[in-house]
Amino acid sequence: MGRISNTIALAKVSWKVLRKDRELLLLPVLSFLASILVLTLLWLPTLSAIDTSGLADEGGDPGAVLIVVGVISAMAMSIISVFFNGALVAGAHERLSGGDPTVRSALGRALSRLSGLLPWAIITGTVGLILQAVRERAGWMGRFVVNMVGMAWQTATFLVVPAIVIDDHGAVSGLKASAALLKRTWGENIAARVGFGLLGLVAVIPAVIVLFATGALGGAALVVGILLAVPYLALVVVVLTALNAVFQTALYLYATTGSVPAGFDDSNLQDSFTTA
Repeated sequence: MGRISNTIALAKVSWKVLRKDRELLLLPVLSFLASILVLTLLWLPTLSAIDTSGLADEGGDPGAVLIVVGVISAMAMSIISVFFNGALVAGAHERLSGGDPTVRSALGRALSRLSGLLPWAIITGTVGLILQAVRERAGWMGRFVVNMVGMAWQTATFLVVPAIVIDDHGAVSGLKASAALLKRTWGENIAARVGFGLLGLVAVIPAVIVLFATGALGGAALVVGILLAVPYLALVVVVLTALNAVFQTALYLYATTGSVPAGFDDSNLQDSFTTA
């Protein structure tokens, strides 16, 4: 519980850092819009082609086509997610190093690290697809094991993107660097996931209350409730995504340099991050 409370305290410090560069909140929004655009470009032609060709009506199996497009979509989502996470880390690193980041400078830094981010996106996307495929074919015990493997993978790779963006690692060397730092940061790494998860849970409570209240009234009230809740939930996701990137960056900088990043000077960073 001590580490989780420390994580929540550090999330507050991360927010203080993020408030100086609120324009970086635009990056998760751009990531979402890019994802919608790519999915639209992939799936509308695919579904339209299947429908107009009459493949299903003629007894054909469109499943193979859907699987291929599904895999391409998953890879595209992984690439978009990793790239914009890299841009967030780049912006956070610039601020924590005493600079004044902009959306343009953050995107530019991520683009300059594309040779590392792109292979990493493909690697982590492939691992995700494999784990999902095994999970769908496994029994309850198998799913439990796969979930544990997935959690271990996420923990071991928590600092890969900062390693690529900050120290110009490649995908494989970034994975090795993240795994090597795991023995120093595993406690805060895991606590960060639990802590940010708790923050997200608490943050969505107002939206849940609004939906339940307006749902009970029904009709126009429910529509108003949805119109209020959806933008609020989107804002929560955007803020938590940005906070997580700031936290990742601060953790990586402290783990690799032993120095408290600018902006975290008054925090309990030094006491809560375990260094061996």
